[in-house]
Amino acid sequence: MKRIVIPHIESLESVTIEYAGEILENEGKREALDILNWADEFPYKPITTFNIGYSSKAIYIKYDVHGSMLRAIYTHDQDPVYEDSCVEFFCQRPDSDRYMSFGFNCIGTCLASRRKNRWDDVQQLTAEEMRLIERHSSLGHRAFNEMEGMFAWDLVVKIPFSLLGYDHEVPDKLLGNFYKCADGTESRHFLSWAPIKTEKPDFHRPEFFGELYFEK
Repeated sequence: MKRIVIPHIESLESVTIEYAGEILENEGKREALDILNWADEFPYKPITTFNIGYSSKAIYIKYDVHGSMLRAIYTHDQDPVYEDSCVEFFCQRPDSDRYMSFGFNCIGTCLASRRKNRWDDVQQLTAEEMRLIERHSSLGHRAFNEMEGMFAWDLVVKIPFSLLGYDHEVPDKLLGNFYKCADGTESRHFLSWAPIKTEKPDFHRPEFFGELYFEK
């Protein structure tokens, strides 16, 4: 099982989300989203990495993407952002049979829920909960249709532990995976951090989550 140790960076709490990315670049744990689980059918592989860290109150992730296409038509939270140029983070408490899914298009629009699997017991986060998820995109927040060319963009997100059910503590460990996709584009692709052993693309498979440890 793939593992990562997430560093504790308390200084993240003292800066705005716009500057958190710089701290993550210098002090965060850097990992690649480079696994093509379904390479024969979907061979496109944009260069994608993430830097991750945590404070006493939240998880911070900075995604960096370099690729040959870009799309962001969705601007309202809970829109199907996985159809746009999208990055995702799914995580699960070890003591739970449910997990949380967070998807972000390249301008920061978020789709987030609690669920048992792709279809069952799916509960979207409320508008109040969504406002707690901070985001900053290097592309701004205006929508645009699919464009061809070479593009580089980054997205920083802050996810409070309270949304994961930890109101006054930091977990020792979560299960989870990180993804890159763009289902509605001409260059469909499905990258992951931890491998997924299914016949067809399916990110909603917690049995393939890796282990996320929080450095103390």
